[in-house]
Amino acid sequence: MNPLKRREIFSRLRAVNPKPTTELNFSSPFELLAAVLLSAQATDISVNAATRKLFPKANTPKAIFALGEQGLIPFIQTIGLFRSKAKHLIETCRLLISHHDSQVPQNREALEALPGVGRKTANVVLNTAFGEPTIAVDTHIFRVSNRTNIAPGKTPLEVELKLLKHVPDDFKRDAHHWLILHGRYICKARKPDCPNCLIADLCEFKTKTPSLLEPDVPKRTQARASGPVAEKSKRGRP
Repeated sequence: MNPLKRREIFSRLRAVNPKPTTELNFSSPFELLAAVLLSAQATDISVNAATRKLFPKANTPKAIFALGEQGLIPFIQTIGLFRSKAKHLIETCRLLISHHDSQVPQNREALEALPGVGRKTANVVLNTAFGEPTIAVDTHIFRVSNRTNIAPGKTPLEVELKLLKHVPDDFKRDAHHWLILHGRYICKARKPDCPNCLIADLCEFKTKTPSLLEPDVPKRTQARASGPVAEKSKRGRP
């Protein structure tokens, strides 16, 4: 894919959603870190349902650490892998308290030293909490990058490095959110919604989903392209 196509793709995504953000609810870097830790192999909806109960009771490293694993589990037991996640979150809180004065560190090395925090989680925190131009490659972004040919690669790291190389600088901060929302609501795994895709003419996916509309009936506008957060007030970035 050539640079002009990439720029046009991100220009269109920005036009429909100028200020994208995560669908996880948070109001501080620590709340975001905790939510992302809980979101592994779970939906944002299920995590938000759990943190909606947890955060009013405990939303700092000291408060959650004081709960202990057994005190934390009742808040998160509706989320998959809740026992291992409780263990990781409690240990993360301990390390934040003892090594970082209860603050979320703003560097990759320190973040990845925390239990359950890998490169993807670190990228999410650095990007969404601190505004750094990192790109966390999850299954949605991996699929969209390969399917459209924006940044094809065989591994998440390869895709990430290609995105960082090819996405224009003025789009890098928000590229993660645009691509994940596009993959979640339009460029879906089993059946991409190509007829309602605002970048279909730029996408290099050869087997596009055919339109079910009559040729003389105009396509619907892509209201979902930006995801449901586009017009919903978020708790906001810190």
